[in-house]
Amino acid sequence: MYARNQDPHTFHIPVMGTGFTIDTPLKVGKYGISSVVSLVDDTLIEQMRKFHCGKSGEPYQAIANNDEDARARRITAYLNLLDLLLGHQVTALRASPFEKGSEITRYFDLLPDCQAKTVYKDMLSTADEKARSTKQNDLRKMVTPGKIDVNIMTKLDRAIYKNGEKLPLEFNDSMAALRGFAKSTLSSSIIFSAGMNQHLYTYAANFPDFFPNADLAPRKKITLKVSDFRSALIQGKFLAKRGLWVSEFRIESGLNCGGHAFATKGYLMGPILEEFKQKRDELIETLHSMYNASRVNLKLVPLEKPLDVRITAQGGIGTFEEDQLLLNYYEIESTGWATPFLLVPEVTNVDKEHLARLSAATEKEVYLSESSPLGVPFWNLRNSGSEEARRERILAGKPGSACPKGHLVSNTEFTKTPVCLAARIYQQLKLDELRKKIMSKEESFVREAKIVVKSCICHDLGGGVRLKNGIDTDSTPAICCGPNIANFSKIASLEEMINHIYGRANLLTNHERVHMFIQELKLYIEHLRKEAEEFSQGLATKTPKYFDEFKENLLAGIEYYRTFAKQAVAEKRERFLTDLAILQKQLELIKLVPQPVPVA
Repeated sequence: MYARNQDPHTFHIPVMGTGFTIDTPLKVGKYGISSVVSLVDDTLIEQMRKFHCGKSGEPYQAIANNDEDARARRITAYLNLLDLLLGHQVTALRASPFEKGSEITRYFDLLPDCQAKTVYKDMLSTADEKARSTKQNDLRKMVTPGKIDVNIMTKLDRAIYKNGEKLPLEFNDSMAALRGFAKSTLSSSIIFSAGMNQHLYTYAANFPDFFPNADLAPRKKITLKVSDFRSALIQGKFLAKRGLWVSEFRIESGLNCGGHAFATKGYLMGPILEEFKQKRDELIETLHSMYNASRVNLKLVPLEKPLDVRITAQGGIGTFEEDQLLLNYYEIESTGWATPFLLVPEVTNVDKEHLARLSAATEKEVYLSESSPLGVPFWNLRNSGSEEARRERILAGKPGSACPKGHLVSNTEFTKTPVCLAARIYQQLKLDELRKKIMSKEESFVREAKIVVKSCICHDLGGGVRLKNGIDTDSTPAICCGPNIANFSKIASLEEMINHIYGRANLLTNHERVHMFIQELKLYIEHLRKEAEEFSQGLATKTPKYFDEFKENLLAGIEYYRTFAKQAVAEKRERFLTDLAILQKQLELIKLVPQPVPVA
C-alpha cells in the first residue's frame, strides 16, 4: 500500500455552486481545512476581489470585462489575493497566545484525534512553564493551513467571440480559467469535474507548475472528480501520456450529491469504492509506467517511484459512522462534506432568507430538476429566489432569462452565435416553433414545460454571496443543495459542524434518515423509473438495452451491499438489509412499456 498523505483534517469542503464557497478559504483555511473555489463566474470573482481588497485594505485595480485576457487575469488576481490574505491569517494565528478564545487554541481544538492533537493535549497538561512554552513553540510550527483548491467544470468551455469573430481556443472559458490558476501564486490543486476535455487537459502541459520540482512535488496538482474506476483510468492515462500526474481521484456519488448530478449507468458508490480499494496499486503502477514513458519522450528523467496519489470520496455523507466507514473500510484519505455546510454561515455564502428556507427544507423542497441548461440533472431548492423568479416570468408571458453572463451558451439552433437554453431569446423562439406543430394539449404542455424549466444558474448561483455582502441587493439566488439537507435543520457554528463530523456531537434532525448508500440506491431507482416513464411517452432517447444494463447494475450493487452489510455495517444493520429488500422489490416492478407507434 502507498502511504497516505497527512492533512490536519480528514475532511474537505467541496465546491458548491459558483458563489457558496468562493471565499471559504478565508473562513476556514487558517484552521487547516481545505476548500474549493469555483472558477466559473469571473465577473463574480472580480466583484469578490474588490470586496475583499476593500475589507482588508489591499490595493485594488479593476480588470474590465473587455480588457486583454480579462478572464484569466481576473482569476489570477483573485487567487493571488486569497493566497496573500490566508498567509496573513496564518501568521497571525501562529503568533496568537494559547488562551481561551484565541485563534491558535481554536485551531487545535477543532482538530480530530491525531499526532498534533496529542501534542496539544500534552501541552495543556504540562505544569512547568518553561516546558509548556517549549511545547507551545513546537505546536506553532505544526500549524498547517488548508489548501485553496479550485474547480473547473470541463463542460463549461464557452467559445469567446470578439467583433463577431471567434477567438483562438485558449480564450475559451475553461482554458482561460486554467491559465488563470496556472499563473497564480497558489500551491494547490485544480479539480477537473464533469468528464474529460482533451483540449483542456493537453493545454495544462504548457505550464511548468504542473510538473514535479526538485522535491518531486508539483507546485500545481491535478485532481480528477470521477464517478467510477474506468473513468479514472481513462482520464489518468490521457494525462500521463502528456507528462501530467493525477495527484488525487475524487470519487463522487452520481446522484446523492449537490449541484449537477452525473448519473452512472446504475453503478453504485459502494461497489465503485470497493473497486478503487482493490485496484488502487494497479491504477498507480499503470499510470506511473505511462507517465515515465512520457517523461522520457519529453527528455525528462524518469521517476523511480510514483508520485503521491490520494483517493477521496464525497456525496451524501451525513454521520460520523459513514465518515469513518469511508476512511477506514475503503481506505480513502479524505471525505467531502458539502451540503451540511450551507447551514454554517461563517463558512459558506447563503443570505439570511435562504438560510431560513434551507433550515426548513424537507425532501419535498429539494428535487432533482431539469433546470440546468447543460441538460444534466440538477439538484434544486424548489422555493429559491431563482425558481420563484423563473415561474413569475412564465406567468407574465416572458419566460427565460436575460442571460447576463452566458457561461452556459451552447445552442445554435436559431442563431449563428451560441445562446443558452435558459435565455429568453432561445425559449421564445423554441416555443414559437413548438406551437406551429400539431399535437395534443397534453403533449404540448409536457414539451413546453421542458423548454421553460431551464434557469439561469451560471448567474443565480452567485446570488447568495452578492446579497450577503451587499454587492447586488436585487439578486435572486439559486440554491443547489443535495438531498442531504433534509436531514439537517440547525443553523450551526463551525465548531458544531466539525464536532458532528468527528462524532463529538450530533446535528441530525431527521432521525429516520437512511444510510447514505441506501439513499443513493433509492435515488437511482427513482431516476430509472422516471426514465422508463419518459420512454413510454416517446420522450426518451434511451434504448431497451440501456434499461436492461442499468437494472442489472443496480441488482449487482444490491447483492454487493448484502455481503458488505455483514462485514462493515455495525449500526442499524437490520434496517440496512430491510431497506435493501424493499428497494429491490421496487426496482423489479419497473417495466418498460413500448413506445407509441407514430401515426402515418
